[in-house]
Amino acid sequence: MRMETGKRLGTYLKDRRTRLDPIALGFPPARRRTSGLRREEVAQRANISPTWYTWLEQGRVGRPRRRC
Repeated sequence: MRMETGKRLGTYLKDRRTRLDPIALGFPPARRRTSGLRREEVAQRANISPTWYTWLEQGRVGRPRRRC
């Protein structure tokens, strides 16, 4: 993945994450520093690890490996 492609993907993911309503998605109402879902909550909904999602959002990941 090229550097600018990773950055664009990260910007897109972060933008979408901040627009999501946690209560509408079934997460308990809690005090939040920023609007939207936390990275861990997005990872949980996507069935991926929080670390992997963080790397995607930061543009630090290449292609996922194929499972054998």
